[in-house]
Amino acid sequence: MNLVAVVPLLGFALAFVFGAISQRTAFCTMGAFSDAVTFGDLGRLRMYVLAMAVAMIGAQALQFAGSVDLGQSIYAGPRFLWLAHVVGGLLFGIGMTLASGCGARNLVRLGGGNLKSLFVLSVMSVTAYATLKGLLAPLRVHAIEAVHTTIPSGQTLPSITDQAHSGLAISTVLALPAIVWCLAARSFRTSIDLWLGGAIVGLLVVGGWYVTGHIGFVPEDPDTLESLYVGTNTHRPESLTFVAPLAFGLEWLTLWTDGSRHLTFGIAAMAGTLCGAAAHAWWTGRFRWELFTSPDDVGRHLVGAVLMGFGGVTALGCSIGQGITGLSTLSLGAALTLVCVAVGCIVTVKIVAWRLEREDVRDTPLGTRARQR
Repeated sequence: MNLVAVVPLLGFALAFVFGAISQRTAFCTMGAFSDAVTFGDLGRLRMYVLAMAVAMIGAQALQFAGSVDLGQSIYAGPRFLWLAHVVGGLLFGIGMTLASGCGARNLVRLGGGNLKSLFVLSVMSVTAYATLKGLLAPLRVHAIEAVHTTIPSGQTLPSITDQAHSGLAISTVLALPAIVWCLAARSFRTSIDLWLGGAIVGLLVVGGWYVTGHIGFVPEDPDTLESLYVGTNTHRPESLTFVAPLAFGLEWLTLWTDGSRHLTFGIAAMAGTLCGAAAHAWWTGRFRWELFTSPDDVGRHLVGAVLMGFGGVTALGCSIGQGITGLSTLSLGAALTLVCVAVGCIVTVKIVAWRLEREDVRDTPLGTRARQR
């Protein structure tokens, strides 16, 4: 079996389903927080929480069965980069609000014909690459990642409690109340898009772990006699995440003729998400070209894209990469990042709403008279 080709191909297939289901259900982290804060509508937030819970139980079930070693992922290491998670998470949360969605949502929107998302993803790719390996890398490494705490046993809850096989029990204790909260709302239970969307996204993250951590795992490389994970950028088990793969995708396209560069799970997942969203948009007649409406609109999306590119790499993941994939490993860093993403998003939503309210007041006759005085 040629794992160099199989792992990316399976990543594309999983992400194709992710793109299609996200297009159908409007699955969106920023939208989930925004709906809850602005309208009191918890539907999409419940969908997001259900995805977390399903991914958590599923990933820990794989770990318990010995199919995947989540301890080898980037989320489980001993360096607890708490400042990076706080700074990166806050910036990402602000950025995804200004840019009308996270990286995953912008891929889905681009699949539906939104050219603003093409601009956002392009800027995100360049910024993420600069943060990963370029101009912004020294700032990330020497100023932010230098501040950290070391947890010798690793930063996942099972490793901290010194109970290697307790992950499934811990995830069940954490996930079941979340699932009950989601299903407690009749409006959620009766909406097939909401509960099915959350369940499928969670299962796709589990599928990503299985593909990269089991199918792509070689116990003994014939050349080095060491274990090897094939088809991932980190050379570790991975699942769905949507910032660093944009940077690696840019590098892969730029260095196309370099024989040492290969298509990976993460890069293929970007393409799969876009194609799945586009296929669903065309099939349902939802495809519509959309452009920027004003220079201010361009500016907001530009700032948002830069913040997401820098913040996502700094925090080791995005609202999907840390909020669902990372959290499924029961990582402290993932939980901290998710909290900071939520705070950044909610505060930005409130500020934007406050500014819009002020503009509405100024546009009324009373506001005009007040300015004249």
